[in-house]
Amino acid sequence: MEQERLRNAIPPLLSWYRIHKRELPWRESRTPYGVLVSELMLQQTRVEAVKVRYVRFLERFPSAEALAAAPQDEVLKAWEGLGYYSRARNLHRAAKIIAAEGFPQTWSGVRALPGVGDYTAGAISSIALGLPFPAVDGNVLRILTRLFADPANIDDMGTKKRFAELLKAEYPPEAGEFCEALMELGAIVCVPNGAPLCGACPWSKLCLAHLAGKEEEFPVHAEKRARRIVSLNVYVIKCGEEYALRKRGEGLLAGLWEFPNFENDAPEFGKLLAKKSAKHVFTHIEWHMTGRLVEAEEKFPQFVWATAEQIRRQYAIPSAFKAFTEWVT
Repeated sequence: MEQERLRNAIPPLLSWYRIHKRELPWRESRTPYGVLVSELMLQQTRVEAVKVRYVRFLERFPSAEALAAAPQDEVLKAWEGLGYYSRARNLHRAAKIIAAEGFPQTWSGVRALPGVGDYTAGAISSIALGLPFPAVDGNVLRILTRLFADPANIDDMGTKKRFAELLKAEYPPEAGEFCEALMELGAIVCVPNGAPLCGACPWSKLCLAHLAGKEEEFPVHAEKRARRIVSLNVYVIKCGEEYALRKRGEGLLAGLWEFPNFENDAPEFGKLLAKKSAKHVFTHIEWHMTGRLVEAEEKFPQFVWATAEQIRRQYAIPSAFKAFTEWVT
């Protein structure tokens, strides 16, 4: 029954998509490299945040070869504001592989690129290469569980695998268009937050959850794990016209530049000029930060020192510290 329902749902979905799809910069070009950049940027990031940065990124690095030749710090700076910087490092590594070997032409070859999981491999394979491989993420799981009124826990990998196999068996010749239509339906009609816009949905006569008036009972999630709270003292240290920075090591935000910060400890670096609190939420961690703007009499050798203009042009500082960058003038 699910297979037949999905088969019947494909034609109205494609017709709806051709009329209602959004104009997005990555849809203007279907080069494999452009699709790779857009899909990595869109991982865990809102479309509106990506639109302008995608265009700027491709202007700066118009090909895999151009990106591969750039220093990592330049790539990270171009990524600034998008967060999840491991994606930028993975994209840089993938570009080096593509520049040396060419863009892979199979799902397994795409999947082997750094930073590319099953979902991203499916999206790139179908959109850029026209291959019938599904891209199953939260949007797609939401619309399918509602279409079938399926109570399975979508956080379970078995559920995702089952829906991927269901989709693959019915993939139409318009592989890329079908992949994007599924994403689009979940993004602008069967929305992730709030009530779905069922009156605008091409599946309103097929969706079992809608027909039963139970749209918001699906999808079913596992209970969320509480985030770990980390308290940080963050220092914006100014000496003359320069500010102290340091590069993060392995782990969270690895390789990025930051203002000196210390968990629990609050060392003295100079005269206190200002103080304020801020919070930044990661997937599993919350940083509760106390920021201090201080004026130092000397440049501490354990830090790198840079002017405000150099920081703006050269140093990628994560948005986690955005509340304190206004002190850098």
